[in-house]
Amino acid sequence: MNTPINRFKQALREGRPQIGLWVHLANAYSTEICAGAGFDWLLLDSEHAPNDLRSILAQLQAVAAYPDTHPVVRVPCGHGHMGTTLIKQYLDLGAQTILVPMVDTPEQAKAVVEATRYPPLGIRGMGGARASRWGRIAQYPKQANDEICVLVQIESQEALNHIEAIAAVDGIDGLFIGPADLSASLGHVGELNHPAVRAAIDDAFARIIKTGKAAGFLTADEELSRRSIDQGVTFMAVGLDVNLLARHTSALASRFKSA
Repeated sequence: MNTPINRFKQALREGRPQIGLWVHLANAYSTEICAGAGFDWLLLDSEHAPNDLRSILAQLQAVAAYPDTHPVVRVPCGHGHMGTTLIKQYLDLGAQTILVPMVDTPEQAKAVVEATRYPPLGIRGMGGARASRWGRIAQYPKQANDEICVLVQIESQEALNHIEAIAAVDGIDGLFIGPADLSASLGHVGELNHPAVRAAIDDAFARIIKTGKAAGFLTADEELSRRSIDQGVTFMAVGLDVNLLARHTSALASRFKSA
């Protein structure tokens, strides 16, 4: 038995667009419904959703039944001792792709990569648990590094200033533009479509793509999603489960209440 090949990482390297969905409901049952929808990837969120290690484990187990859909886990943080510990734990659960928020400098990016790699390339604690099928994948410690995919979020003016340096860090596979926090950092809180914010995002896409690394983005605006893909965004999240549920339940109630 060998370590599973990270097909999502392969797709990013080959420049094949990957269409995803943000999953916030923190529930394996609803995550499995989303996993069967046909998306290339699902973002399981531990930063802004009420997830913990056990709920992420349950969702990883649910998604595993749908091999054409790849789970990406967003960790709560990636900096310092706490970030290193959390990254280790999520990788041991079997996550092969992680998204790390608030990465502003190449030094932070390097530390994130080191947290995902076994020695001598990094500082990940030797273990593996579910990721190694509890030791049944004998070569896991020697194969794991190659299959881990590291995505970092660009969410501040400082991060924008360091895009090329962050992208140049060996082991960084993709840079994701976080529009909400970026808008706040640029002085336009909540104004995701402010001209200055849009200009900064478009410029960031172009700069990321020029480095040869994958660019990522999230928006529930279908027109903007398609435009972003046309601009070269490789891993594109086109919606959020909570938004879909809120919008459609409100619309259904409104149709009957108004009648």
